[in-house]
Amino acid sequence: MTTEVKVPDIGDFNDVPVVTVLVSVGDTIAVEDAIIELESDKATMEVPSSHAGVVKEIKVSEGDKVSEGSVVLVIEAEDATDKAGDMESKPIPPGKEHETQKQDREPEADVAPAPAPAPKTDAGFSKVHASPSVRAFARRVEVDLNTINGTGRKGRILREDVEKAMKTVAAPAAAGGAQGGMGIPPIPAVDFSKFGAVEDVEMPRIKKISGPALHRSWLNIPHVTHNDEADITELDKYRKEMDTQAKEEGYRVTLLSFVIKASVSALKQHWEVNSSIHPDGDKLIRKSYYNIGFAADTPNGLMVPVIKDADRKGLVEISRDLMELSKAARDGNLKSKDMQGATFTISSLGGIGGTSFTPIVNAPEVAILGLTRSKMAPVWNGSEFVPRLMQPLSLSYDHRAIDGALAARFCVTLKDLLDDMRKLMW
Repeated sequence: MTTEVKVPDIGDFNDVPVVTVLVSVGDTIAVEDAIIELESDKATMEVPSSHAGVVKEIKVSEGDKVSEGSVVLVIEAEDATDKAGDMESKPIPPGKEHETQKQDREPEADVAPAPAPAPKTDAGFSKVHASPSVRAFARRVEVDLNTINGTGRKGRILREDVEKAMKTVAAPAAAGGAQGGMGIPPIPAVDFSKFGAVEDVEMPRIKKISGPALHRSWLNIPHVTHNDEADITELDKYRKEMDTQAKEEGYRVTLLSFVIKASVSALKQHWEVNSSIHPDGDKLIRKSYYNIGFAADTPNGLMVPVIKDADRKGLVEISRDLMELSKAARDGNLKSKDMQGATFTISSLGGIGGTSFTPIVNAPEVAILGLTRSKMAPVWNGSEFVPRLMQPLSLSYDHRAIDGALAARFCVTLKDLLDDMRKLMW
């Protein structure tokens, strides 16, 4: 018998965005297993299943908004064991997972607890006895569930088992100075409260997700940064003219629009900068499409929306895309598809300041361009110094795919395009 699983009472919240779908079609779930994660303006909460069974259909996607009563899943219910019809499930607030899982640690009076299973050696988590939310948490913190013996009922792995495994691995390393992942000694733990008042402040969800990805890229990619600067004096005059007209039509034209347009032209001339390294490490994957990601500063942290098929768009369309995607990022309305498929990324700090920096390559891309604030500078024209508006450029690249000469040539091409805006129309 199929049964609809709906969003239970979530208080006064309505139209709450779905940030993570924790199950897939075909998964077998139990009552109280987390099925989706919601993010309100106050907290992130997991929504548990009110029924047990096999997932037949998923009715929501990441980015969708739900309220109490919204249908989340259709499952083939296990009538004999389903106890949820007579009970009310409520979402699990952050930090309360242990309280809701106490029943897993208390064996039933007439059933002896099953012995903890031996560690498994499967590459994935497919045979591990753990809820979808615990699986998602383990992947996020990079803990192999196959190495953990669950303490829950019938050997079920709980979130606290994963947290304990993290501490078990970290403690000997910190105490004895042993090497951590990839042979790198870990940073020792410090009790800062000995020196003054402290407070633990929860990181925004975006930083929790992006942090491990950035760390992975930094450890796996041999980063090199090439710094240069482009003369944008004439370009900026034209940009201001376009922007004045654009304001009347409800959008803005920023320097980033021109840089995206110029980057696409430069990528076409130096295809390796638009490539990815093949998994076997011996080949480059040449891409015939140009999707440009850009770092957007939001209240919850940096997000990277992607302008798809930027090579087929003019400055006006690129400017409109920039405005719409930036607004969606700030409002928390970006969908996962809006942040996928980038071939090259641009990170602009121009509105804040700086002279140069080393942006981290967004793997599996092989390069990222950093922009800082433009400035007036005296430039020698062969006979005298003249004031010119100069734009700093910082290109970080994967040295396995791009050598120093190629990086320099790419930046020279980019400079030439920005120096003479007429070349952008070619």
